[in-house]
Amino acid sequence: MNRKLFLSSLIAAGSALPAVGARADGRDSRDGAPLPFIIPPYLAPGDTIGITCPAGFITAKEIQPAVQLIESWGFKIRVGDTVGKRDFTFGGTDAERAADLQQMLDDPSLKAILCARGGYGAVHIIDRLDFSGLSASPKWIIGFSDITVILCHLHRQLNMASIHSKMCNSFPEDWSKAEPVQAQSILSIRQALTGEKILYDIPHQEKNRPGSGEGLLVGGNLKTIETLSGTSSDIDTAGKILFVEDTGEYLYSIDRMFWHLERTGKLSSLQGLIIGGFKVKPDDPGDEFGRTLYEIVLERVKPYAYPVCFDFPVGHQKNNFALKVGVPHSLLVQADQVRLIEGPSL
Repeated sequence: MNRKLFLSSLIAAGSALPAVGARADGRDSRDGAPLPFIIPPYLAPGDTIGITCPAGFITAKEIQPAVQLIESWGFKIRVGDTVGKRDFTFGGTDAERAADLQQMLDDPSLKAILCARGGYGAVHIIDRLDFSGLSASPKWIIGFSDITVILCHLHRQLNMASIHSKMCNSFPEDWSKAEPVQAQSILSIRQALTGEKILYDIPHQEKNRPGSGEGLLVGGNLKTIETLSGTSSDIDTAGKILFVEDTGEYLYSIDRMFWHLERTGKLSSLQGLIIGGFKVKPDDPGDEFGRTLYEIVLERVKPYAYPVCFDFPVGHQKNNFALKVGVPHSLLVQADQVRLIEGPSL
């Protein structure tokens, strides 16, 4: 993508969203009843962010680049008990990870919780957690990849906004040597946390399907979304803008996941579809699937008229920009560019 074009359009403007900590009328399409959605208070200098490991393990040393940079933004950091713990691939046992996250959810002095890394494991603890403390004192939960489990659960059960973005394991050891797009991706976390209205303009991709739509932005890791189907964390996509990304999957597996989205009704009533980064495994020799990612997606959405954009800068890659899940957005796909902006109207 044209990084210069994209980075030059990452702007801060006055927010058109509900006031800080506000509730606004949403609608839960599961039963048609009005359902409030919650936007946690935005952060100010001096606020404290907790770091915990609800999924994979990470060492205290490995989170230091993130700690130092976030503190330079004016925030305080509280490191959770699971940082440095390890139970094979997990950041501590299920009980330890649940207890650490639960303590942070219940602590009103924390204004945000940054998940240290993804990997695997959030599904082990999601049903152990009590979110009543978070409901009483909303705060931003930050992460992506396997943390999609938590972000989807918050949207489904609390209708609470969260932040899909890079985590501690993606911060460079030497900030001065970070590539511009990597640095801008990380800085977009601060923009999201402090309430800056971020407008993303990206270049046109020839496979895009033009159009416009408005709705709550939902999504995350495609494989994880598929595995949540039928559970209490399963997201409703009707009337919303869906974004998906993934890594390490074969094309046939991606095709199966998009068939699943269609068969479960998640593609039928969208306001827009955003395809982020997909790191695809090469086909096994002699067992080629014969279809590209673009062909897979466009075939599944052929019956519908909403806009579709490809190669959006979100996913398991350096250009993984922060997105506010569960917040109203507008998507405009044009012949020359794609624009995603917070707010109910372009």
